Amino acid sequence: MHPHQLNSATPDAAEAVLLTCCGSRRWARRVAAHRPYPDLEALLAASDEAAYDLSDADLTEALACEPLNVVLPHASQVPHQGAPRTGHTAAHTALHAAHAAYESRFGHTFVICLDDVPADEALDQLLAGIRSRLGNDPEDERAIAAEELRRLARGRLARFAFGNTPGHTTGHTTGRTRGTRRTGEPIANAFR
Repeated sequence: MHPHQLNSATPDAAEAVLLTCCGSRRWARRVAAHRPYPDLEALLAASDEAAYDLSDADLTEALACEPLNVVLPHASQVPHQGAPRTGHTAAHTALHAAHAAYESRFGHTFVICLDDVPADEALDQLLAGIRSRLGNDPEDERAIAAEELRRLARGRLARFAFGNTPGHTTGHTTGRTRGTRRTGEPIANAFR
């Protein structure tokens, strides 16, 4: 879908779609309010501006809406190199432990944008990222999480513009499964 479909949506439908990209209602309202967008670059610029202006409460809301399921390529989708893959369970166990430690320390799920990371490196990058960020000061980590959310929203919006359903899939990793996310209907149905 092209941004013009977002432009022609009702305000409520536009906000529902945008909430699948970033869980802050203020962010979604701001991006929806600045329509129409002539192209993807204008939409992404508005997204960035709205993300930079998130208050602490807005950031808390957005972080609470992030799904806690890890979205990584299935082992069968990653090219096999060398010895058989026996570390899958150990790596995922380490990941779950790191997520628990992160949430205990910072009070929110871990977010990281892995859009530019090859599928076969995603788990390693995720583990390295969470381990390195566990040592951060809480205020510094909050700023890093805000930047990762901004990057996630950009990627989700770009996939939306290229006809993919936005939301929390492919290349985006947050945490482990918990609860549900307030999003509205899927984008494929939002404009029918």
